[in-house]
Amino acid sequence: MRQKIYILIATLLLTGSLRAQLVGQSLGQYYEHSLIHQEESAPLPYVRESDVVWEHCIWRTIDLREKYNQFFYFPTEKKGSDGRLNFAYVIWNAVVAGELPIYEDDEFKVRIDNDDFVYRYTKADTLILEIIDDDENYEYKTVLVPKEFLSEEVLQIRLKEAWYIDKQTTEQYVRILGFCLTKEMYKEHDGDLDYIGTAELFWIPMQSPMTQRLLSRKEAYFEDNIAHLPTWNYIFRSRMFDSFITRESNRFNRTISDYLTGTDAIMESERIECKLLNISLDMWEY
Repeated sequence: MRQKIYILIATLLLTGSLRAQLVGQSLGQYYEHSLIHQEESAPLPYVRESDVVWEHCIWRTIDLREKYNQFFYFPTEKKGSDGRLNFAYVIWNAVVAGELPIYEDDEFKVRIDNDDFVYRYTKADTLILEIIDDDENYEYKTVLVPKEFLSEEVLQIRLKEAWYIDKQTTEQYVRILGFCLTKEMYKEHDGDLDYIGTAELFWIPMQSPMTQRLLSRKEAYFEDNIAHLPTWNYIFRSRMFDSFITRESNRFNRTISDYLTGTDAIMESERIECKLLNISLDMWEY
């Protein structure tokens, strides 16, 4: 009799445990994913002006078409996949919701109103259609074609960085000051689309508490272990991306493409990269 009571108690406890596991859980997951929504970004280290003995600004580009950077680009679906969005949609949704400050310039002096930008970007285009009926009568009709943000059009992310040496630790550090989404621009000519350049949509200050909070609560996708995906804030702080330098601080305020092209521009970008790395080594020479 006592053995039957023990078995009954064990069965009730197991049933209650299974029932508790299903409460508030998505049917597509076997446990609730809630920790990411509670993440808080670690505060950025405080830097005193008197401790910075050397500083250099760098602008670089992350090309999402490169294989290593494809986790920025995919998934391309607007609703995402398995609860995750690509980087462009993470930023766009936050801009639409007013959760991120956006600026026209990389010095973050000219603020853009989020609602105005979203309205201008998604404003419908006016098209005039020529309609021919069965009697070959022509009729012209004006229609509005709504536009929407498509992450497939965002193929590059631009970063602005500050490299500096702290005399207290005698080490070289890098701080990402901001980033920008870009869009490839084309012009129709004789039925073909001709590439005319890359346009910057807006700049977002990386050091803003709003930006840090958002990037700390959104996950990037890595196939190795989907149970513990890195946040976008971790991706940038750990520099888990491949990029190339397009500009360094200079007296002419010009980019590499302003004075070099082709292979020479690539070699100049690599030269600047090597110069930054060598500075941290050369400061120990006497």
